[in-house]
Amino acid sequence: MNNFKDWAKTPPLGWNSWDCFGAAVNEKQLKENAEYMAKNLKDYGWEYVVCDIQWYEPNAKDNDYNNFSPLEMDEYGRLIPAPNRFPSSKGGKGFKPIADYIHSLGLKFGIHIMRGVPRQAAAQDCKILGSYSTCRDIAHHFSVCSWNTDMYGVKNCEAAQEYYNSIINMYAEWGVDFIKCDDICVTEFRRWDNPYTADYEIEMLRRAIDNCGREIVLSLSPGPALRNQADHLCKNANMWRLTGDFWDQWGKLYEMFDKCKEWEGVGSKGNYPDCDMLPLGRLSKNGTCHGPQNRMTQFTKPEQYTLMTLWGIFKSPLMFGGNLPENDDFTLFLLTNRKYLEMHQKSFGAKEIFRDSKTVIWASNGKKCKYLAVFNTDSKKRRVTADITDVLMADESYSSYEIWSAEEKTVKNKIRCEIEPHGAKLYLIK
Repeated sequence: MNNFKDWAKTPPLGWNSWDCFGAAVNEKQLKENAEYMAKNLKDYGWEYVVCDIQWYEPNAKDNDYNNFSPLEMDEYGRLIPAPNRFPSSKGGKGFKPIADYIHSLGLKFGIHIMRGVPRQAAAQDCKILGSYSTCRDIAHHFSVCSWNTDMYGVKNCEAAQEYYNSIINMYAEWGVDFIKCDDICVTEFRRWDNPYTADYEIEMLRRAIDNCGREIVLSLSPGPALRNQADHLCKNANMWRLTGDFWDQWGKLYEMFDKCKEWEGVGSKGNYPDCDMLPLGRLSKNGTCHGPQNRMTQFTKPEQYTLMTLWGIFKSPLMFGGNLPENDDFTLFLLTNRKYLEMHQKSFGAKEIFRDSKTVIWASNGKKCKYLAVFNTDSKKRRVTADITDVLMADESYSSYEIWSAEEKTVKNKIRCEIEPHGAKLYLIK
């Protein structure tokens, strides 16, 4: 098989169920979003349909976690889809029928998992498939998630690797193309004074995926990941989160300028620092979460331009969070702008070239062109002047194309523009 970095040669584009359905997504909703993507987005490069957390919990109903709730599990301690929510999984079929359906649409299928082994499997002392050990043997009872009670971390031992092999092989048989592993990419994940940190679990995942016979893209959550561990992340994962959960609030968006600057220059083919999902469109359908239930995004249109522009020039993976069938025309426009997507997929060398208290400017390179992203972080509309001699020769005339408005003009040395509060302009210059 190829090196895992070849499995994601450009930043992944997809949809994830968390922002709109929380822990309670079901089979019907997965298929409806897949069908929308196939009809409206596939031709633009969007391809992943990802089922987020708690798909194995029959009682999940909103964005909250039910502590110590019974989980659906096979005899080997491997979590399986709850059949009341995913009817096609009955009879031991798992996610294979859904994956087959999504593949039939020309798309790819992904799932969310938690680090480690189910506490329920340890309590029942389930045998590990292909091992003489049990789930109780590998459970590290002091390695637990602070926000979810489903799992124990595992000990650094051969049997734990055998358990990871068993679940990844099952996912490969289902036809899974993308795994988002949670509770594994956190600030303390490389504390060498503690032998039971998550770094070796990342490496176990890597080995299991590399030997499962299927190309599966690996995403690590949540953040913040440590910048000084970028080499370890690049050796083991395709993408990793820079922050905790990102939601539709200006304060969280403003903080991402710092995070992108911190990780500037790290991304390359197959390795992508991840700014998290796009909380756009219809959100929080099953309960209040960082805003009212069943809302359209709280971001203003200018803020949505800023979000898309920063994620795009930084080359973060794009995982849309809203319920796709309820997209309005503006949201669909953001996801199908070909000039924007070409920049996101093909540009390189992105860097921040200017920042003060009200303005941020990023630049990157394209094929025979430059890209310039100009952000107004002020709460008032402003005229902004961007010096382009930092990236282009002075006193030469260039054609500039503003990607969101399609406005074209000739520029020399500087670009002058008026930008709405918290808004952005994105220029293709050649």
